[in-house]
Amino acid sequence: MAGIRKRKSRNGKPLPGYQGWYTDWQGKQRYFKGTSSPKETQAIATRLEEEHRLIRLGHVPPPSQIDDTRAFEETMEEYLAWGEAQGGHGGHPWGETHARMRRSFLVFWERHLKIKTLADLKSILPRVEKALRELKSKGRTGKTLRNYADGLAAFCDWCKKRDYLDHDPLEKLQPFDATPQTKRRALTPDEIQRLLAACQPNRKLTYEMALCTGLRAGELQALRVSHLDLSRGGVQLEAAWTKNRKAGFQPLPRWLLDKLVGGSLGKAKTDSLVYVPACPARDIEIDLDAASIAKWTDEGKVDFHALRVAYVSLVFEAGASTKEAQTLARHSTPDLTLNVYARARETRLAEVAEKVGENIHPGHNHDTSTDEIQVTDRSQHQDSENSKIGNSSFSNDLTWIEEGWRRRESIPST
Repeated sequence: MAGIRKRKSRNGKPLPGYQGWYTDWQGKQRYFKGTSSPKETQAIATRLEEEHRLIRLGHVPPPSQIDDTRAFEETMEEYLAWGEAQGGHGGHPWGETHARMRRSFLVFWERHLKIKTLADLKSILPRVEKALRELKSKGRTGKTLRNYADGLAAFCDWCKKRDYLDHDPLEKLQPFDATPQTKRRALTPDEIQRLLAACQPNRKLTYEMALCTGLRAGELQALRVSHLDLSRGGVQLEAAWTKNRKAGFQPLPRWLLDKLVGGSLGKAKTDSLVYVPACPARDIEIDLDAASIAKWTDEGKVDFHALRVAYVSLVFEAGASTKEAQTLARHSTPDLTLNVYARARETRLAEVAEKVGENIHPGHNHDTSTDEIQVTDRSQHQDSENSKIGNSSFSNDLTWIEEGWRRRESIPST
């Protein structure tokens, strides 16, 4: 019968946590490392014994005879070497940042859960969930928690495909809500001009490239003079350093292409196409301050990646279809383009509202005299309505609206 006991070292000294045991489908007693909770460890032991009872009765096929005594650290190094060689999309290697983060997450799990061999990964789901709850209680965001979980889950899935594990122990791990807690906003055209006018000269071309292409800081940094494509009027993108690990082409406005060609005269083909500062996030804060542009507003924050948000929004405002915008942004789904990056500008919404009104009343005259007549008619009509309902104060409440329209202004704030 399944049971638990306090863990002890070989010399009999007590260790933190509990050890569980169960009878497997072959009638042998098996031991495993449990959690610090006796209830959780007992639940794991009971579930394992029930699973093996079903195998013994023939209701479930027996597990494959896989050697799970492989050292975790050795297998981890093999996995990371595979990823750095061909683990990305289309057999491309992982990006440098992705590889570094995968290593850090696996080292965290190895130390936090004290994993020594692949056998320690069996029935590890409750311990992983508990560790993630602890991280959440410390204020980690859903995105961070998902990254921690994915780091180990991807490794377990890889081990299963390599037949190092007979099943994926984290197959039933539920994802956390990774909705960004901080929203980026798109710079207005006026703010863009102020930023370009006030920024340091060596960073102006960097901002222009980011605003006209939506390329990320790392992608801009990877661009070389050889990537200029004058025949097509843009820059070639390599799968080795794009985020989606796909080669592509990014068209450029003519003035920017001419500017890049002029700045590349005398350079070698392997030289950087544009200067990208070592810390773009820090430097753009300096330039935003010089341009008197608030980093934080009610609409969100502005940082270097917000230039990509501005690009996607400007693409739509230029009249691009959803498919065209998705292609230019190099997104895998239109949902990412529309709901994560694109922003609706209030001034644009007002213009759309005016165009709708023009379609309803074609040729509507907006002369001041006409506006005043309409306001007078509306005021007289409202006075008549107020007299009918016996509410003389209602007309006074609309005075600020009527005065605003007489001045050809939008409805003023109270």
